[in-house]
Amino acid sequence: MPSPAFHVPDSVEDVVALLAADPTARPLGGGTDLIVQMRSGRLVPGSVVDFKRIAGMTGVRHEGDAFVIGAATPCTALKADAALAAAWPGVVEAANLIGSVQVRNRATMAGNLCNASPAADSVPALVAAGATCVVAGPSGKREVLVQDIPVAPGKTSLAPGEFVVEIRLPAKPAGGGDAYLRSTPRTEMDIAVVGAGVSLVLDADGTCTSARVALGAVGPTVVLVEEAGKALVGTKLDDDALAAMSQAVQAASNPIDDKRGSVSYRKAMAGVLARRAVLIAATRAGAKA
Repeated sequence: MPSPAFHVPDSVEDVVALLAADPTARPLGGGTDLIVQMRSGRLVPGSVVDFKRIAGMTGVRHEGDAFVIGAATPCTALKADAALAAAWPGVVEAANLIGSVQVRNRATMAGNLCNASPAADSVPALVAAGATCVVAGPSGKREVLVQDIPVAPGKTSLAPGEFVVEIRLPAKPAGGGDAYLRSTPRTEMDIAVVGAGVSLVLDADGTCTSARVALGAVGPTVVLVEEAGKALVGTKLDDDALAAMSQAVQAASNPIDDKRGSVSYRKAMAGVLARRAVLIAATRAGAKA
């Protein structure tokens, strides 16, 4: 089997041109999924396009109180940005559940997103946070909601020649907090059986004014459960509100039944994890215990 051509372009435009010229070409940011797929023979690209050296592709930028994360930024680097870790701890924690430390030293949230695994850890947290990503392609750049990138297991909405340039997180709202939790058979080096990301806002008297609940590994793509968020808004996150939220989460879950977890287990665990994540996010938002 011939080795793929390897390119190290100097600009986003050159990356787009190389990807557009070869439908089998694949971009390389961290490569922790790409290289494994190539070695197994699951993926045989005609060329690999390494974009890590392009300015802005690695690192976290601050735009006011918002954050821009280059597509080649390793997950471990997110923890080094104190402002990002303080504003969106759930997102940073989710990214740092991926694989092992060695994997996270290379792996990126953009790669985790574009691998389009239903069990991706960083994606529910990003969706709960209302994150977007900037996609570059032959027609220029466009900004897309993170939740609109995966469309099926292993498939994305990216058109030929397109790739994710950066991920954008909004400024943390006043009274805001987020969290991500997952269930796995092992404590690490495993994929989520269920994952739950939550972002919410509390006003001065502890009433929830906004809430987003996103689930991983309970459907073919991440699930933003709007009814779960609605169950929390206008409440002080009392037991009735949390129960209604959990019920909405379970109703929205459509998991598979396999050796890692039954349908009934995954549905039940989705409700449990979402409730726990809500309470953690509320504490981070300033709720009194």
